[in-house]
Amino acid sequence: MQDQANKPSVYIDPLAIVPGSVTISPFCVIQGNVTLGENVTLGVGCVIEEGATIGAGSTLGHHVTVAAGVTIGEGCQLAAHVSMGSGARIGARTRIGEHTSIYPQTELGEDGFIGSSASVGRFPKAAATSTVKTQADLPPLKMGMGYTIGCSTVLYAGTTYGDQVFLGDGALVRERCTIGKNVVIGSGAAVENDTRIGAYTKIQTGSYITAYMEIEERVFIAPMVTTTNDNYMGRTEKRFKSLRGATICRGARVGGGSILLPGVRVASETFVAAGALVTKDTVEKRVVKGFPAQELREVPEEELLPED
Repeated sequence: MQDQANKPSVYIDPLAIVPGSVTISPFCVIQGNVTLGENVTLGVGCVIEEGATIGAGSTLGHHVTVAAGVTIGEGCQLAAHVSMGSGARIGARTRIGEHTSIYPQTELGEDGFIGSSASVGRFPKAAATSTVKTQADLPPLKMGMGYTIGCSTVLYAGTTYGDQVFLGDGALVRERCTIGKNVVIGSGAAVENDTRIGAYTKIQTGSYITAYMEIEERVFIAPMVTTTNDNYMGRTEKRFKSLRGATICRGARVGGGSILLPGVRVASETFVAAGALVTKDTVEKRVVKGFPAQELREVPEEELLPED
């Protein structure tokens, strides 16, 4: 530690624990009560604030900021200009791309990947005219194991994710959602607040999942699907009593460019043909088609999911 402290333009607080195997580049700052594991590497200009812990074998690129109380697991790789908010916890073997922000208290599981310029665990800020008010006491974002988060993705606090989720480039997921394991949310898709998505569901590129939706397990939503939750489109106070998105039941499939109106129930194993307008509840295991959608025929037996 003494040799590191004597490097030009490096500051190491006397209360920091810095093994001799650590590599520290110029212009780094390591504050008090920091603990660095063996063989940690810090790029130029890293700032490690009070009480942070970085696990053995982790590598931080140039100008990474690690706020107070952050825990980074072993074998992590953080690219240049990553910022980590206070109290965040990053599981072992996580890889984070450059210019990504991890917000305070965020909890990320092990073996994850985050692309560049992502915002993970950010807190919402409502517009002055918005009817949805900001919740000050949102819990932190919690991410399971083995996840993939694409470049420029924005994920809000207050949402939990199961293991092995995949979020494509530019995806958006708002607060107070529950995302099951092995869910795929494609590039440019948006999932609004207070929505639940069951395990193994796939939401493809550019689809819009409105607030207050319930999507069960193994649902398939094709590209550019639109869902809605407000029959009054922002007019009159009575809309708040009926504000509700669609319910899409287990194994249903919704074709590209379809539109689901507020509150409809897409029954289990329904097949909604591309471009359909679903205005009323469907019957399970039936194909619906048209504008508005009408029942056409049964779903072939060989296309149905196995029974649980």
